[in-house]
Amino acid sequence: SDRDVVGISIGTRPDCITDDILSLIDGYTKKYHVWIEYGLQSIHDKTLRRINRGHDSRIFLDAVQRTKNTCINICVHVILGLPGETEDEMLETAEAVASLGIQGIKLHHLYVAKNTALAEEYFQGKVQTLDMNTYIKLAVGFLERIPSDVTVQRLVGDTHGNFLLSPVWKASKAEITDGITQEFERRGAYQGLRYTSSVSVTKHAISCPSKTMEGQETEALGFHTINI
Repeated sequence: SDRDVVGISIGTRPDCITDDILSLIDGYTKKYHVWIEYGLQSIHDKTLRRINRGHDSRIFLDAVQRTKNTCINICVHVILGLPGETEDEMLETAEAVASLGIQGIKLHHLYVAKNTALAEEYFQGKVQTLDMNTYIKLAVGFLERIPSDVTVQRLVGDTHGNFLLSPVWKASKAEITDGITQEFERRGAYQGLRYTSSVSVTKHAISCPSKTMEGQETEALGFHTINI
């Protein structure tokens, strides 16, 4: 029933959002804890073209700025290990995301699924995927650059069982999460350690009612993400 609903999280592309849609979704913030999840994947336009993303970083940044004129919380999705990207370029994406004043982030690793264009490139040797230890180190380096008040809603992506070609990691998500925690401890590091902005970043451009949720762990609270 409606009484059981505490929040709404809507996953979409930045080129699918309009001011009318934002206004409609913003109307729910008076009653619910509302998120929009935007797929950025990378801040680098050459990478977005390489993966046929269909939009550039400018469209993403515009969607974020327009959403900040509402009371909708913003979560950004990023993929580590995209074709052709160096570690420095992935960390540049972290720094770009850190400057936006968003509320949440979800990290994913690149994986190759069967019967896809990426699979063809993988078999041709044009695409490589990350091993687990490399991903763990990249994820920690990324999060060192993300402000400590940004909620990390995902640390590693989900793969699709029999459809997965690569990478095949012999570890559960919980074990990968533990590995990330251990890498933070090994470095003596923490989320936000390398966040260098001296400017206070505004989360919303308008005054919004506070709707805090203990822990903000969306999966544990039974959130259902609607992809549009």
